[in-house]
Amino acid sequence: MSSGISPRAAIVIGAGFGGLALAIRLQSAGIATTLLEARDKPGGRAYVWREDGHVFDAGPTVITDPPSLQELWSLTGQDMSRDVTLLPVSPFYRLLWPDGKCFDYTNDDEALEREIAAFNPDDLAGYRRFLSYSEEVYQEGYLRLGTVPFLKLGQMLQAAPALLRLRAYRSVYSVVARYIRDPHLRQAFSFHTLLVGGNPFSTSSIYALIHALERRGGVWFAKGGTNALVTGMVALFERLGGTLRLNARVERIEMDGARASGVALADGRRLTADMVASNADVMHSYRDLLGSTRRGRTKAALLKRQRWSMSLFVIHFGLSQKPEGLRHHTILFGPRYRELVNEIFRGPKLAEDFSLYLHSPSVTDDSLAPAGMSTHYVLAPVPHLGRARIDWATEGNAYADRILASLEERLIPNLRANLRVKRIFSPADFASELNAHHGSAFSVEPILTQSAWFRPHNRDRSIRNFYIVGAGSHPGAGIPGVVGSAKATAGVMLADAGAT
Repeated sequence: MSSGISPRAAIVIGAGFGGLALAIRLQSAGIATTLLEARDKPGGRAYVWREDGHVFDAGPTVITDPPSLQELWSLTGQDMSRDVTLLPVSPFYRLLWPDGKCFDYTNDDEALEREIAAFNPDDLAGYRRFLSYSEEVYQEGYLRLGTVPFLKLGQMLQAAPALLRLRAYRSVYSVVARYIRDPHLRQAFSFHTLLVGGNPFSTSSIYALIHALERRGGVWFAKGGTNALVTGMVALFERLGGTLRLNARVERIEMDGARASGVALADGRRLTADMVASNADVMHSYRDLLGSTRRGRTKAALLKRQRWSMSLFVIHFGLSQKPEGLRHHTILFGPRYRELVNEIFRGPKLAEDFSLYLHSPSVTDDSLAPAGMSTHYVLAPVPHLGRARIDWATEGNAYADRILASLEERLIPNLRANLRVKRIFSPADFASELNAHHGSAFSVEPILTQSAWFRPHNRDRSIRNFYIVGAGSHPGAGIPGVVGSAKATAGVMLADAGAT
């Protein structure tokens, strides 16, 4: 069965945040765009589950830089508030250590400095210097370079002097440690790289920009859950005339000589287009969707040699009560930091201890659980399947029990007695449900030699009408990252189509 698409048409594979943002930009510019999603709901990693009145966001929960999202509506003179309501989160995070110390990471200057002084008054001056550094890398790495497509080596060479001046070759942790002495505060201002799949001890110090990004724009949550933002983006895309097809698994990208001509779906349908972009896992895109081409096989072999971000072990759970004293985002550090992080990124096995991120959206939005109840998820960073060949079908339940027991001991009394709903999502699920290489949760690891020009390009160098968007391309993972990737990729596609 064949289904044609109108001239100057584009296909975008995958309805994650990157694919949605790209599709909106293309459709806004007059490119007839079809967005294909293999699953029964859009969102990709931002999928949603509903069970017994609980609404569970599957993926990202930290929304920063709202203007980057608002811009998608502004392209056609619309207002994001028509489709999405963002709620402020304060404090951004509560950080807890096994020794009982607590740090509320807030956007209030005076309150944040009081928190710092409670750990070490001498670190106040150092923190101010770190904030100044973070602002510098924000200006250079996010505002100036964040949506540059880096298709040519020359673009990287032009950026090199600024990157050298900012010591981008140093790690985030080493830069933080240069300014701050207290070991707890060093963790507090370096853990952010883990939110985008980076090891704070090896990720480029450019990623220290996350601190300035949060301080400038705040941390937000979409009313109704992160997937409500997905729903709002779909509403905008379809209002513009775009087409979203669910349960539309792409089997392969079809070629006409050296150009992509469309896609073949698993159900036998064929769709044609002038341009094809993929928001799917970048390895899956080349190894599987382009596996019949020489370019696909060559690029997949190169990607296989790259370093991939860690995976996650996630427990979604609903409680019959609303625990007292919780914050929206809580980080529970384990007894080790550097040693644990290195084991997470290197393997070869699951560490005995863990650090946890607890998301408790009912603190901000009580619509996500039945009256008087609460919805949560907790995740532990773990090695990806290429680093540690763990049989999660066997190990998963026992690991989940250990995590829930730790949460009960440290933060939520009587958790297991009040447990109504529990769902596990392991690295094996990242691999099977999301086609994530090695079950990586964040695609290619964001080290300096795998960033910007060194990262998979937004337009393929050989298949000139095939494009990449999302965490696997520049600038990287996280909602601002993949939305920025969509802006970079759209700019190239529209220029190629003569629409700019």
